[in-house]
Amino acid sequence: MQPGRLELRLEREFGGQAHVVVREAVDLRDSGQYRQDAGHELTAEVIVDNLRDAPEGDVVERWNWWLGSLALAYGDEYQYFTVRQTQRENGTF
Repeated sequence: MQPGRLELRLEREFGGQAHVVVREAVDLRDSGQYRQDAGHELTAEVIVDNLRDAPEGDVVERWNWWLGSLALAYGDEYQYFTVRQTQRENGTF
């Protein structure tokens, strides 16, 4: 996964603060948690496909929706990677 390319894809497709989501996606990938639970690597394609399944919202809302689904399926560890309101307001991590 190339963070810069992922950010551009997410911005084009979903709008919003994609850089915040990319940072969390990189952390999730690096943790190995998704690979362990899903049985395959976390890629840009996996992220975009799953965010498309979200009922509505910008990239942050879709990301948090997907992580909520992962938390229900695999455990609360995924809550660590959600985007919190303060991250959205000031763009920090």
